[in-house]
Amino acid sequence: MSLEAIDALDQRITLTLNSLHFEAGDYLWQFFSMVEIWYPLYAAIVFLVIKRMGWKKGLLMVLAMVLTVVACDQLANLVKNSVCRLRPCYNASMLRHGLHVLEGRAGYYGFFSGHAANAFGFAAASSVCLESDKNHRYGAYQWFIFIWATMIGLSRIFAGKHYFGDVVVGAIVGFIVGYCIARILTALATRLEPSSPSGYPGSL
Repeated sequence: MSLEAIDALDQRITLTLNSLHFEAGDYLWQFFSMVEIWYPLYAAIVFLVIKRMGWKKGLLMVLAMVLTVVACDQLANLVKNSVCRLRPCYNASMLRHGLHVLEGRAGYYGFFSGHAANAFGFAAASSVCLESDKNHRYGAYQWFIFIWATMIGLSRIFAGKHYFGDVVVGAIVGFIVGYCIARILTALATRLEPSSPSGYPGSL
């Protein structure tokens, strides 16, 4: 399949999803698009990690999440300014075909979605970090955080600021970055754990 065919398909999928908007839903998608609203959630997760794992290991896990978000954000900006793919809200053809736009239009370029990368990166990193805590189960959290990340990704399509492909690529990149950084930091945290006399890792 050629790049032109892929782009045309991406536009059709984006318009189809975007056309499903309704008034109450607009408020929901704007809610998920606003990064500042989620700061209390991030703070609660940081508190949970440190409370469950202690300061030493907990801070390494928090560092993994912070590094993930920073890496995803910078990588998204680098790729956007290199690829220079206009956001759908700046595409005259998309607007003519009925693209519904919420809020301001932001920067010109949108490939790939930084919102999706950050959300899925944070979801992956926090899930890996919490999995390293063998004293508790976090299955419910993992379901919640990935559903939350998916909603953030979808909100960018409904806002008219990203194509479906922007969000999918952002989610994949974010997941890979978050998973890899968290694995490295959790391995480091395990190596730094003191060993018990019996030879098994002790608690921090």
